[in-house]
Amino acid sequence: MSAQEGSWGGLLSGVNLARSVALAGGVALHAINIYIATTVLPSVVKEIGGLELYAWNTTLFVVASILGSALTARLLAAAGSRGAYAAATAVFIVGSLICALAPNMPVMLLGRALQGLGGGFLFALCYAMIYAVFEARLWPMAMALISGMWGVATLLGPAVGGVFAQMDAWRAAFGSLVPMTLLYMLLVWLVLPARDRDDTAAASRLPLMQLLLLTVAVLAVSVGSMSSAPLWNLAGVALAAVSTLLLVRREFTSETRLFPRNALRLDSPLLALYLTIGLLVVGMTSETFVPYFLQVLHAQTPLVSGYLAALMAAGWTVSEIWSSGWKHENVRRAIANGPVLVLAGMVVLAFSTPLHAQGDWTVLGFIGLGLALVGFGIGLGWPHLLTRILQVAPSGDQDAAATSITTVQLFATALGSALAGMLANLGGLNVPGGIEGTSNAAWWVFAVLAVAPLLAISAAVRVAAALKRESAC
Repeated sequence: MSAQEGSWGGLLSGVNLARSVALAGGVALHAINIYIATTVLPSVVKEIGGLELYAWNTTLFVVASILGSALTARLLAAAGSRGAYAAATAVFIVGSLICALAPNMPVMLLGRALQGLGGGFLFALCYAMIYAVFEARLWPMAMALISGMWGVATLLGPAVGGVFAQMDAWRAAFGSLVPMTLLYMLLVWLVLPARDRDDTAAASRLPLMQLLLLTVAVLAVSVGSMSSAPLWNLAGVALAAVSTLLLVRREFTSETRLFPRNALRLDSPLLALYLTIGLLVVGMTSETFVPYFLQVLHAQTPLVSGYLAALMAAGWTVSEIWSSGWKHENVRRAIANGPVLVLAGMVVLAFSTPLHAQGDWTVLGFIGLGLALVGFGIGLGWPHLLTRILQVAPSGDQDAAATSITTVQLFATALGSALAGMLANLGGLNVPGGIEGTSNAAWWVFAVLAVAPLLAISAAVRVAAALKRESAC
């Protein structure tokens, strides 16, 4: 294998270039949709109501994405590359149209769920295809490129959502996703082969009980968060904890698994990787309410608030691309120090966002710094964490390992969003509401979710230590 094949040049030349564009485009579409929705949601609530269900837009979207992720391997085996992408884009288009036409929040949530299902397919398909179409030496660059599409989304998503929101035409923002999706499907059809994988996964059973328990864990927190009574919120968290423990037990006893073999054992190298990724993502989900906080507390327009919120993804993209080519000691430092930067960003946000500054650019500067630090810290070790999952997965479990990347990330996103919604409601987002309630909600969201990157430091150090031991052998 030449040096070029293990570099950006090897990834972005010849047939690999076309495949890279096709795979990265799926994540770009998924991410653009997330930023469009995040940017226009304050406008949606103003027109059709449903502030108490604000966080459910993210929660249901991500829960459906998890289901799509879990079904991806079977869909690929049954329909091949083109067929799988065609099914994913069709579901995504239907969901986008429902969102564009929604007369109330429950219908909007139905559309968001369908968008999530289609987006989950697209998201997982990209990761599942990496090890199938690229050589192992290209995996870190491919991971960085695909995740880097969140940076592209920070340019397009808030722009599309913000412009339409300021024109009081948020429905057109969702409608604009339809032609974008159709163009992407045409690209995939031209670039990817009809079938390039065997059909062994077609007969495999789905881990239905694990998926059910995972869904219950997320929805329990979300349902509990709808009440302003702390008792109901605690009950939801307790039920989520029980469901998660049952899921782990099921993984040990069932022949049909959601994760690679023995991945959740305490001594498994995969467990430390999953914990690091999951906890970092939970901290990131504080972004859910950022546009709303910026518009209410800091007098920003939908367009500006959308771009400020996107600084988190921008920081992620910059650090991920910067660090993707690192080796040995630099990789260990990136993994270990990433959570520290995320924690620092969360602390900055906890003290700056709740201020009722109404446009003070000094305060906005601190908010921007906090958001960028959170993203930068996550992206610093991200491509190496994901590549490591594929490297240490048991032989024969590559499909499960690839799918588990998406499952863990989406589960953490859904759970984090549900927790953010719970914290915001407990903090007073709805009652008493207004400036005081929103300010208190902002403090609760960032201060409590900062615990996630604090816990991630320990898991990340364990991953880095394992890498050091391996390199010494």
